[in-house]
Amino acid sequence: MRQLAIYGKGGIGKSTTTQNTVAALAELGKRVMVVGCDPKSDSNRLLLHGMNQRTVLDTLREEGEDVDLEDVMKVGFGETKCVESGGPEPGVGCAGRGIITSINLLESLGAYTDELDYVFYDVLGDVVCGGFAMPIREGKAKEIYIVASGEMMALYAANNICKGISKFAMNGEVRLGGIICNSRKVDNEYALLKAFAEELGSQLIHFVPRDNIVQRAEINKKTVIDYDPQASQADEYRTLAKNIDENKMFVIPKPMVQDRLEEILMEHGILD
Repeated sequence: MRQLAIYGKGGIGKSTTTQNTVAALAELGKRVMVVGCDPKSDSNRLLLHGMNQRTVLDTLREEGEDVDLEDVMKVGFGETKCVESGGPEPGVGCAGRGIITSINLLESLGAYTDELDYVFYDVLGDVVCGGFAMPIREGKAKEIYIVASGEMMALYAANNICKGISKFAMNGEVRLGGIICNSRKVDNEYALLKAFAEELGSQLIHFVPRDNIVQRAEINKKTVIDYDPQASQADEYRTLAKNIDENKMFVIPKPMVQDRLEEILMEHGILD
């Protein structure tokens, strides 16, 4: 069983990328569980066709400790197993606690079985501290993929995440599997992301082009593979899934200092 965590700047498209990749893996016959680690609880929306899934924290608040696995896990597209950690009431407590509570509960309920090929953790924003670092800090997720684009702040966040990965890698097995570009149609975006990934000592695992069919599928509460399996964008997610499935390159990243990051941006004409 491979356990992967998907990180990246807030709003970069982590949940969309994760769910479309999972749908492609399911299409290949892989058995996948997705653990949503975002208080918005939207990590499985497309796989569940919009179902408003009860979160682990809501279930525990309402029913106490006597919880069964089916109370917090639903089956989605391609027989994927879907869990949402949830979060505290707004303004109260630490959202990262939901991740810790969820993983501990899933372990105690026997969710992590040998039948699973993959577990994906869709993690909130670009935070690698406290509860949000739980999947990598506790050695649950040994593979990290970072979703980025050619925008400066997306690359800044990705570089910052690599600092966290390199810290935890010193005493554990966590490694960076690669950078996923979720294109925003920035000038020279492919070359920029490839250079950025290589500077980290890693790879651009796939460049996902921008296509409005992704938004159309989301409006219809589906992944692209579910909504229009013949679409060229569906093939892009299939390629991403295949690249992850066959990936053998796992590294301790070498994050850049700010000046070097800006040099790479300038070399590709992003900054004036």
